Amino acid sequence: MPYPHPKGYVCARASEPIVIDGDLTKPAWQAAPWSDDFLDIEGETRPAPRFCTRMKMLWDDNYFYIAAELEEPDIWATLTEHDSVIFYDNDFEVFLDPDGDNHDYGEFEMNALNTTWDLRLPKPYRDGGPALNEWEIEGIKTAVKVFGTLNDARDRDHGWTLELALPWSGLKTLQGGDCPRFGQQWRVNFSRVEWDIEPVDNFPYPVDNSTLPVDNSGKVPAPYQKIPSTPEHNWVWSPQWAIDMHRPEFWGYVQFEQSPDAPFRPDPEWETRCHLMELYRAEKRPEGWSATHGNLIVTHDSRIRPAG
Repeated sequence: MPYPHPKGYVCARASEPIVIDGDLTKPAWQAAPWSDDFLDIEGETRPAPRFCTRMKMLWDDNYFYIAAELEEPDIWATLTEHDSVIFYDNDFEVFLDPDGDNHDYGEFEMNALNTTWDLRLPKPYRDGGPALNEWEIEGIKTAVKVFGTLNDARDRDHGWTLELALPWSGLKTLQGGDCPRFGQQWRVNFSRVEWDIEPVDNFPYPVDNSTLPVDNSGKVPAPYQKIPSTPEHNWVWSPQWAIDMHRPEFWGYVQFEQSPDAPFRPDPEWETRCHLMELYRAEKRPEGWSATHGNLIVTHDSRIRPAG
């Protein structure tokens, strides 16, 4: 039985270049539709996330724009060094596979301090893919806006918003560096990592309420601690059906158009993709193994591409 078709989003052209400052009240963003609220990574059969997360997207000749809104009553972040493992904090994550072949995809993570991590995977971890931390999205612009107080357990917050501008030229190792054509679809997904936390007793808040200095490990002290022996929550746009974001075959479809009113086109080969991936997962993956179904072929390392 094929999995349900992944989520789809029609990404419209921005009416003007967007200033990246974390403010989502700009007219261009107001015209873009919100996504569905994020759900648990394993799908709707799991409990719904306790905080709302949603995103929206736009594009122009130079950038792929992403905005997100994260409800959060206790906003915290500690990591300050670029290319830290950001999901050790609460974070927001973007996954990009422009050609939808399950390989050569990018990942981007950021926290509420606007600290970022970008990496590329030649293939998923399960197929032996290494994480290339040296990969950089050259020219990316990022911003965060906090609605509340960061790293202060003495009050309740509303949440935080973020903006990204990913230059097409900075994604050239994934898709050649050109902006998409009208009607073109990319495989994209978004994830939010959320940890269960509790306040730290007798936290040494500065008298003047300033931010504590970064420590020798590159972290800002925070008045929260993770509750021991509790795993993180993973909330996503399009469900992965397992606790694993590195299953690109389940990422959503982003369709680039002039207007958000353009109809979304479901993948006519979705059932074929499902059958091929089920066959792949059932095999022991011997070197050279492959299988064909309809117009697609899946190889021994899970790459899906046109047959012939």
